[in-house]
Amino acid sequence: MTPSPAFKDKVAVITGGASGIGLATAREFARRGASIAVLDMDRKAMATLDEQIPGPLLSIPCDITDPTAVQATMDTIISHYGRMDLLFNNAGITQRGLFRNTDLSVYRQVMEVNFFGSLYCTKAALPALIRNKGTIIVNESIAGIAPLVGRTGYSASKHALHGLFTSLRCELRDTGVHVMVVCPGFIRTNLQKRALGPDGAIASHPQTRVGSEDTADHVAKQIASGILKKKSILVLTPMGRLGHYIHRLSPNLYEKLMTRQFKAELKGDK
Repeated sequence: MTPSPAFKDKVAVITGGASGIGLATAREFARRGASIAVLDMDRKAMATLDEQIPGPLLSIPCDITDPTAVQATMDTIISHYGRMDLLFNNAGITQRGLFRNTDLSVYRQVMEVNFFGSLYCTKAALPALIRNKGTIIVNESIAGIAPLVGRTGYSASKHALHGLFTSLRCELRDTGVHVMVVCPGFIRTNLQKRALGPDGAIASHPQTRVGSEDTADHVAKQIASGILKKKSILVLTPMGRLGHYIHRLSPNLYEKLMTRQFKAELKGDK
């Protein structure tokens, strides 16, 4: 594939890039000519990245909840490549369980990874992104713009991301840096298999899905296209777009439909 001018000679940093949407996006950006830096904590998955991502690749184990480690990692990337053009805040975790049953430690863990991890990475990368009039992408989920019963911690972290990055977009408008919020629906990845239950262990009760699952590869192509079109928000999957529309049109109706859909899942958490 001929590299797109928007990606050729660019450096893309992807957190949680060793699997799922992160890995698919790393491959897509690389096919379009970008040099890739992957941050992840899954060393086993990272060991095979050279075989999966074409072109220049730098893979660094990094705990994004540690701001000192994040700053050192961003400095390493800039030293290695000489620049940074795209930051995809993709790393995240989820949880499933009723609020009244969920330990406070679970909320803190979800917020540390999803919200503060993205904040730390963006703060450390921002000077380089401003220099190159780059792009910041955040994987937010439909749960960042609408409620999601049984996942109060996850939804809270994603709503916090929405507030942070839409406000940041306004602040950066005159710098040439673009901010794109990505809101996937249900995507076929390992995220739900690692969902935290109310006690912080991996959730054992079945997950409810609404509509069919999309693939990470299809999501990656839409993210790349959204960057080229300078989209402010990218809502993905037909059911995700429908949910977004219903919530904007009638929030009360959305809440009733969504709660009814997830009712069976919540029975196991009483």
